[in-house]
Amino acid sequence: MHSIAALQTIIGEALTERNFPDNPNTLYEPIKYFLAIGGKRLRPVLTLLAAELFGATIKEGLPAALAIEMFHNFTLMHDDIMDEAPLRRGQETIHKKWDINTAILSGDATLIRAYQLLAECKPELLAELLKVFNKMAQEVCEGQQLDMDFEKLATVTEEEYLHMIRLKTSVLLGAALEIGAILGGADKQDRSNIYTFGVNIGIAFQLQDDILDVYGDPSKFGKQVGGDIIENKKTYLLINALQLAKGSDKQELIHWTEINEFDQQQKIDRVTAIYNDLGIEKLAHKKKMSFAEQAYQALEAMAVAREKKLSLIEFTETLLIREH
Repeated sequence: MHSIAALQTIIGEALTERNFPDNPNTLYEPIKYFLAIGGKRLRPVLTLLAAELFGATIKEGLPAALAIEMFHNFTLMHDDIMDEAPLRRGQETIHKKWDINTAILSGDATLIRAYQLLAECKPELLAELLKVFNKMAQEVCEGQQLDMDFEKLATVTEEEYLHMIRLKTSVLLGAALEIGAILGGADKQDRSNIYTFGVNIGIAFQLQDDILDVYGDPSKFGKQVGGDIIENKKTYLLINALQLAKGSDKQELIHWTEINEFDQQQKIDRVTAIYNDLGIEKLAHKKKMSFAEQAYQALEAMAVAREKKLSLIEFTETLLIREH
């Protein structure tokens, strides 16, 4: 089994080698630029880990892994437009560096490349791969729509939020793993187990992100700590704080979410203080670990020798203790 670092290198090199055409430059240059920004390539790493786990070679798994990475980047390109985000990983987003129409078309071309890559897999597996890939793609769109819908709602329940992040974030991790398992010839039960593992890790991953946004180290987090508080994002932390707060804490929390003009640092400090009073960080960590435990149970149930699962265990631990 390859290490996670080795797989990240393989994927990075493959993305460079499998270049896009030169013309029209206005369509393909933004894609090359976006891919060059980098990222951890966690999702395609999962595909290769699963493929190796069940006996496929890196060569057999690589086209599908790259398809997963292309799909992920397509969603980021379009999400940046919807979020009006000026930066992605510290660099200008495509719609800012070029324009919105270019970002839409470049995103579309990236999605098409994902399907082209998937088509390079074994023909006898393609129908099953497409079934898993297309279900995931549709659910990611549903999750993004729910996320946008939540911005207009006064209240969102914890259950609604967890459902949204399952669709928007987690099913992609689950599908990345299941696709690798299909390439390795896993049976239906192990495919189900590894998908469940990925989905639960994905939810834990997003909850860790929610926690880091408030409690992360600014020098390591990579973006402004407290950004979710400033934007009134309905994260696990805010949803539970609004549910648990009483009296003056409740009134102040509602006040900060309703006013349009405020000192950003003051808002971050005051809302964080309310979170601290309510024990919200501990609550979020507990919920995160409950999903991690479900993931470990699914991993344990897989009919594969434990030593072969060590890379996935390492991957999980890296996600859960990450600082950025």
